[in-house]
Amino acid sequence: MQVLVIGSGGREHALAWKAAQSASVEKVYCVPGNPGIAQIAECVPMDIADNDALVAFALENKIDLTIVGPEVPLANGVVDAFRAKGLAIFGPTQAAAQIEGSKSFAKDLMKKYGIPTAAFEVFTDAEAAKAYIVEQGAPIVIKADGLAAGKGVVVAMTLDEALEAVDMMMCDQAFGSAGCQVVVEEFLTGEEASILTFCDGTTIVPMISSQDHKRAYDNDEGPNTGGMGTYAPAPVVTADVLARVQKEILEPTVAAMKAEGIPYTGCLYAGLMITENGPKVIEFNARFGDPETQVVLPLLDSDMAEVMMACVNGNLADLDIKWKDGAAVCVVMAAGGYPQSYRKGDVISGLDKAAELGATVFHAGTAAKDGNIVTNGGRVLGVTAIGTDVQKAVDNAYAAVKSIHFDDVHYRSDIAYRAIARLK
Repeated sequence: MQVLVIGSGGREHALAWKAAQSASVEKVYCVPGNPGIAQIAECVPMDIADNDALVAFALENKIDLTIVGPEVPLANGVVDAFRAKGLAIFGPTQAAAQIEGSKSFAKDLMKKYGIPTAAFEVFTDAEAAKAYIVEQGAPIVIKADGLAAGKGVVVAMTLDEALEAVDMMMCDQAFGSAGCQVVVEEFLTGEEASILTFCDGTTIVPMISSQDHKRAYDNDEGPNTGGMGTYAPAPVVTADVLARVQKEILEPTVAAMKAEGIPYTGCLYAGLMITENGPKVIEFNARFGDPETQVVLPLLDSDMAEVMMACVNGNLADLDIKWKDGAAVCVVMAAGGYPQSYRKGDVISGLDKAAELGATVFHAGTAAKDGNIVTNGGRVLGVTAIGTDVQKAVDNAYAAVKSIHFDDVHYRSDIAYRAIARLK
């Protein structure tokens, strides 16, 4: 098989890395890729928003399977464009990708089909939103309705914060048109977890659970980021919790999408809050999470390309997907200042040493310059290690992190702290 991965971050590096391990895969291409991906795949400089160019490339290079990494091409209808030419592609259609692209669509779907989620209201008028917030009180959650690169959510602990969030999204248009409509939700208490799934439109199979760390600094302090690290499995997702997630959330959601005439194929990502009343949906994403993919895929013991083709062909129910024992931890090494302003172009050293220590280093924001790998983004590297349990995986990951250097590097030192506390 010839495989094409669309995207350029750490998630796409993990997807290309796992695809390259498949017995049936001869070659992996990546558009546009990054220097880390270039070590295992042929990177092709191309605009991921240009569906016609992507389709032409897939036809010309006889691509057997295309895997879509980021949400923007999905919202842009890349799956529809590929399917129109008879090309196999792993991901949801433009209509089905609304489950991420429109928070109000997802919330309305959950309300209609009785899928557990936070109580909510949708607003297109800022003053009406503010009046509702004052009536409800804080803490409360404000979400931009559209795609905002994972940053369009404010968990407001005070009324002032909540009202400022409405102004930022709706009046100042901090997220452009994505914030013209907002969803105001009840604040849920509990512990968060992520469940990524394989889905063929009818059957949905959960992957191993994971937990992301969104805040920039230790002890979950500082601003929200795209993710500073993650681990799998998440002990908060017990066998009983997972059974409830499957029965009350995953299966009803896939059935609901099918009933609405927009069957969902690809990876459906459920961001959950495990409350005292059971699991509830915080959000759905229409693709693999970043950095959750970097810990989930290393634990996959089945052939990923085979599983994805089963999703495309509608026969996922025929497969028995296997997972490895143990745990995986990913520590994100970011540029100083992230998620605010940060430098680019700093030389990275020690990548070979990290590999010698047994870690897998996924490139997220890097570039090649004058024979060196340099920083080229806020989240620069995702350093992933596995171990027989989460503590050993943490130790292995941080040993590798300490071997890598670039100026003004920033990373959290407490990834997986909740899991370690549970073990103790």
